[in-house]
Amino acid sequence: LSIILFSGGMDTSAAEIKPVLGQGIVLATVGVMFTAFLTGYFIYYITNLENSFVTLNFTESLLLASVMSSASVFSILRSKRQGLKENLRPMLELESGSNDPMAYMLTILLIGIIQSGENSLSNTILQFIMQMSIGAVSGYLLGRLAVYCINKLNINQSLYPVLLLAFVFFIFSFTDLVKGNGYLAVYLAGLVVGNHKVVHKKSLTTFFDGITWLFQIVMFLTLGLLVNPAELLPVAALSILIGVFMIILARPISVFLCLIPFRKMTTKARAYVSWVGLRGAVPIIFATYPLIANIQHASLIFNVVFFITILSLVVQGTT
Repeated sequence: LSIILFSGGMDTSAAEIKPVLGQGIVLATVGVMFTAFLTGYFIYYITNLENSFVTLNFTESLLLASVMSSASVFSILRSKRQGLKENLRPMLELESGSNDPMAYMLTILLIGIIQSGENSLSNTILQFIMQMSIGAVSGYLLGRLAVYCINKLNINQSLYPVLLLAFVFFIFSFTDLVKGNGYLAVYLAGLVVGNHKVVHKKSLTTFFDGITWLFQIVMFLTLGLLVNPAELLPVAALSILIGVFMIILARPISVFLCLIPFRKMTTKARAYVSWVGLRGAVPIIFATYPLIANIQHASLIFNVVFFITILSLVVQGTT
């Protein structure tokens, strides 16, 4: 995931995202929270409505929603090379790269609340501000350090991609070590590297394009190994209900609310942004966190998230 986010940052032009910086950041932060809370309330309502589903409390419902709250359109936008108007492509790429840290934060915070039983709003807000601030500063500074090292070190040309790959792992690990958001840091570092002059930039970009595809394949393959198809059938009805709610209501409501201040955007553009909030591999990765934490209903959360991701890719991805 670090490599995919770093590569996404490298391919994002600062000049292109500048006009849509406001929209992208709002969608990646407030939009993720809106989607999570709307879906969380819906999950809590339907799981407590009758005895046909497993009963989840509100925090567990919110955790399930938060795991699925990030959208990813990097690979589809790149593979199809859509000629989108109104700066939609850079805006969606910015949202896609910067909404994972928000979903990660919500997931980690809610797992912590479930494990400890404490629900301190001030501590949650403080932790959120710290993670995002440290992640942003660390990503920018270490990104600049990577640019400096690549330009100053005189090594074999074939070793530059290896050096940059080592930097990606270091940036994520170091930021995580100092209690920052590693996912935000690698995305911002990629943005810094991609928008500065570096030696052998073309070969570095080609290398990261190839390795990103490889890691996406590896990621889906590994996640597939964690799934037992027999366990997906019992959660099919619940998953379809939640998936349809997210596609038809939660995502569009969040997008239209977030984009109210941006009056220049047409209704068609807002509708398009609403529809392309498809779930990728990231929600499935985040769904492994409750499993690792060994919280109640963790396997249910994982299976529901996997089912909804497949549903989203089939319905939204193909269209």
